[in-house]
Amino acid sequence: MKEKTVSELKAMLDAGETFQLIDVREPHEYDICNLQAELIPLGTIISEADRIRKDIPVIIHCRSGARSAAAINELEKRFGYDNLYNLKGGIIAYANEIDSSISVY
Repeated sequence: MKEKTVSELKAMLDAGETFQLIDVREPHEYDICNLQAELIPLGTIISEADRIRKDIPVIIHCRSGARSAAAINELEKRFGYDNLYNLKGGIIAYANEIDSSISVY
């Protein structure tokens, strides 16, 4: 599975690169803290797959990286995506390494 580190994500954000960022956590988790990603909870990722771009890089994240990895596996298997990246360590790693003001539950 392809991955991006939180440092790579931060560099992409800072450079204004074109990509899609998707959060597969639950709405109550997103309300606590988020990275301004599109919220598509894991339980709806297959039915909402038409929202996920195929023409640009797509970084998918969750709290630690496990749910986003599951989402990527399913999307690649069912729909043939080849542009998906798991955010290594999820929002926890982002809070720890990039932005300590994020209060991860």
